[in-house]
Formats: sequence, C-alpha cells, structure tokens
Amino acid sequence: MLRYAPTNLLLNVVRTRRGLKWGTLAMLLAVVYFYAAAICTTIINDGGPGWLHLLVLLFVWNAFKFLWIGPVSLLLMAGRTARARRTHA
Repeated sequence: MLRYAPTNLLLNVVRTRRGLKWGTLAMLLAVVYFYAAAICTTIINDGGPGWLHLLVLLFVWNAFKFLWIGPVSLLLMAGRTARARRTHA
C-alpha cells in the first residue's frame, strides 16, 4: 500500500535517470509540508481534535523525505556524470 502513496510515487520518479534534475525542486515541497504541519499544530493548540497529531506526524515525515531527496539526487547526478565522462574519455 505504501508503494502507491503520492509522495512515494513522486520520489520514485525523482530517483530515475531523467528525474534526477528535479530533485532540488522537489525539496521545495518540504516547505509546503512543514507549513501544513504548522497549520495543524495551530489548530490543535486552539482546541482542535487530537487526531490532527497524526496528520502533523505524516506531514513532518513527508517533509523530511523531500528534504533528503535533493542532496541525494545531486550526488547521484554527479556520480552518473562522472561515470559517463570516464566511459567517453
């Protein structure tokens, strides 16, 4: 079931050879997830339902997933570029 979650599908696309260039832009989605977590936290502090804690946890988890895909995609892209230069030289 986790294989079909929208964030996991997007991360799988970014990990492909053609998608590595979008890794740094995908990091910007972390800002949106952190903002959603902040909104839910504000609602909770103002007397909102307790189940919003689960959404905060989910938003923060997804934000961290998108935060690490940026540097990882840059490293993978650099490795593939170096490997391509070695084979052509």
